[in-house]
Amino acid sequence: MNPSTLTTAFSTLIRTASHEQHTEAESTTFMSDMLGGRLGVEAYARYTEQLWFVYAALESGARDLADDPVAGPFIQPELLRLAALERDLEHLRGPGWRSTLTALPATRAYADRVAECARTWPGGYVAHHYTRYLGDLSGGQIIRDRAERAWGFAKKGDGVRFYVFEDIANPAAFKRAYRELLDQVPADDLEKQRIVAECKQAFALNTAVFRALGEEFPLSA
Repeated sequence: MNPSTLTTAFSTLIRTASHEQHTEAESTTFMSDMLGGRLGVEAYARYTEQLWFVYAALESGARDLADDPVAGPFIQPELLRLAALERDLEHLRGPGWRSTLTALPATRAYADRVAECARTWPGGYVAHHYTRYLGDLSGGQIIRDRAERAWGFAKKGDGVRFYVFEDIANPAAFKRAYRELLDQVPADDLEKQRIVAECKQAFALNTAVFRALGEEFPLSA
């Protein structure tokens, strides 16, 4: 281990260590095509379906971790996204959306890993919690804006509610407080390195979903 990691804030370690994977995920063909308005609303709906599986795993595991000393402080109700996702899916797919909901193999692998961490490793759960929710509060707002413009969703309305955190008045302040929680995680340096590695794995799993969606929605030549 690099001796400098002992003096670097844990939130900084996580952010810098996962930067490369974060950039790779954002620059996949599917995401760039979708954000560029080159794909139809069907691609956006399919992406939203995949998110449902990941957040179902993330949030069903949250209840059992509420009192955990490592993961518990991160379980904050204002972050929960599943209800908003389901409202978006009803708007995108209609009232029978559950009957046609299917996970790509890459999505299933991602959701299974989240669920495994929720059951067996609170530190790993924190890694997935961080990569999802802080991403939603940051880059997710770009997706919302592009979706509203490309497909005519009402501003912060049905179809993009997943990206609207109604109970977080000041996202910048919330993210600062979240990073302070990371810095206070009761874990030794070895465990922190394991959590950082899981953050990288979370981004890799997410990128695999984007790639699978890109194969399902190739941009017409």
